[in-house]
Amino acid sequence: MNIEKLNGIANRMVAPGKGILAADESTGSITKRFESIKLESTETNRRDYREMLFRSADAMKSYISGVILFDETLRQKAEDGTALVDVIKASGAVPGIKLDKGPKPLPFCPGETVTEGLDGLAERVAEYVKLGAEFAKWRAVIDVNEKIPSYNAINANAHALARYAAICQAGGIVPMVEPEVLMDGAHDIDRCAEATEWALKETFQQLYYAGVQLEGIILKPNMVIAGKKSARQAGREEVAEKTLKVLKRCVPAAVPGIAFLSGGQSGEDATAHLHLMNAAGPLPWKLTFSYGRALQADALKAWGGKRENVAAGQRAFAHRAKMNALAASGRWSSEQEKAA
Repeated sequence: MNIEKLNGIANRMVAPGKGILAADESTGSITKRFESIKLESTETNRRDYREMLFRSADAMKSYISGVILFDETLRQKAEDGTALVDVIKASGAVPGIKLDKGPKPLPFCPGETVTEGLDGLAERVAEYVKLGAEFAKWRAVIDVNEKIPSYNAINANAHALARYAAICQAGGIVPMVEPEVLMDGAHDIDRCAEATEWALKETFQQLYYAGVQLEGIILKPNMVIAGKKSARQAGREEVAEKTLKVLKRCVPAAVPGIAFLSGGQSGEDATAHLHLMNAAGPLPWKLTFSYGRALQADALKAWGGKRENVAAGQRAFAHRAKMNALAASGRWSSEQEKAA
């Protein structure tokens, strides 16, 4: 393992004033997105949509440091025959790949899952390196209600994350470690804080046992936020304050950066929360974004699957990317949203 090389890639991924585009939606997920604009989910349409984003020169060169890809996208070529991974590299961004096979039911743990995909992972990493990937992502899903998460679910997912991270580092790519506490339930923000702290502490314990070098990873956590069905929705300042409190308790300073997932937040809420955390003062790691829907929703709607709307889609994407880049520097304001 070349930790200096991995650390260099990790630092590029959390470059100041930039963030990561999560464009790794599975075929099923992108089909649901396309249904919202009444577009059929064909391989060509999926390619055209991703190419529209990746060729958004303003956004990609100025505000995007890395892109997480799905297997199909990593292998696809743009309309002119250029590999999409090369389009990404030409912008200066780092290409990455989603490696997990998704969450599956965890036996004897009702309502809980463990993420699968470890079998044959070393061989897949070697193949993806040849295809141009420099980092990877693995998502563990932690659900919350009055009875869960259980220790078994927390431990099983942390152990899988650590094994995945070790395989990635041994194969020469940076692992993005994503333990996500979902915001789908009725739990309040304090319950989310408890579950997030537990998940992060167990994850870093397992990373240590697996021999993973923290200087060569990126953490992709949820923010500490109330469930969507909670009667009490926390304000933006409370989300920022409690998220930082948990991170400071759990994340060693050796980690180069933390790239938050949006987790179902609105685009502007995800931006505002990131801004408030960066504006809070010096932190031991860089804080940035690794958003999917929160970066893409406006662009998808503006594009609408129509060739004549490509420029409009790119403008919408560039705007959201710019707002989040400002938030990653602690320089965003709601007035900038209104001006745009």
